[in-house]
Amino acid sequence: MEVIIVQDAAAGGETVAQGIAALLRRTPAALLGVATGSTPLPVYQALASLVRAGGVDMSAARIAQLDEYVGLPQGHPESYRSVVLREVVEPLGLDPASFMGPDGSAEDVRAACEAYDAALAAAGGVDLQLLGIGTDGHIGFNEPCSSLASRTRIKTLTEQTRADNARFFGGDIEQVPRHVITQGIGTILEARHLVLLATGENKADAVARAVEGPVASVVPASALQLHPHATVVVDEAAASKLRLADYFRATYAAKPAWQGL
Repeated sequence: MEVIIVQDAAAGGETVAQGIAALLRRTPAALLGVATGSTPLPVYQALASLVRAGGVDMSAARIAQLDEYVGLPQGHPESYRSVVLREVVEPLGLDPASFMGPDGSAEDVRAACEAYDAALAAAGGVDLQLLGIGTDGHIGFNEPCSSLASRTRIKTLTEQTRADNARFFGGDIEQVPRHVITQGIGTILEARHLVLLATGENKADAVARAVEGPVASVVPASALQLHPHATVVVDEAAASKLRLADYFRATYAAKPAWQGL
């Protein structure tokens, strides 16, 4: 696992965007797994700037959704399909047909989960999966004590996660769905490259437990320690509880340019 400590959220977004751009120059039709929420927005903004400046061609790129609320009607502004279309697909000028995600409004949710897992495999797998981390250490919507071998499935959100997400629903926790479809940890670990971005002091404890603690289902993000190519990008605030922060800084400062993200 590589840990990159940057000054702030904007620098984190730029670092990850440059890594994605390098991937697309090598593999123009790469399948990018995208996350939602406020943390990855600087990544998408930096990518959009690169596209406008001609620094990267994303016309052949494909997008895969990480998770989705269950029960929101089609077109609901806070469904993750709507969010990804609004914050990723449209600003980057991508073809909506290149976007795949689970059907949270399906009558048979279990079948929808299985179908999405199969679709990811049929698409050749995810080349780079962008992840955030919850204050309780979740990735995707794999809440604490999720199986580290889990596949795409339905999960029940913790009250902490619903409270954290209430800001997207006018601050009303009762409007936040209780159930979601999420790629499982086992599914996420099949991506060729995992990139976790975390910013803000409120993520510091979760980051420290994920990076320096034991691999344990109670901290789902700790599963990244098992992956052969995992990168954790954190700002100074989110890195504030890392015991090895100075080592991570020194390692990144000495990193050969040819290694890339």
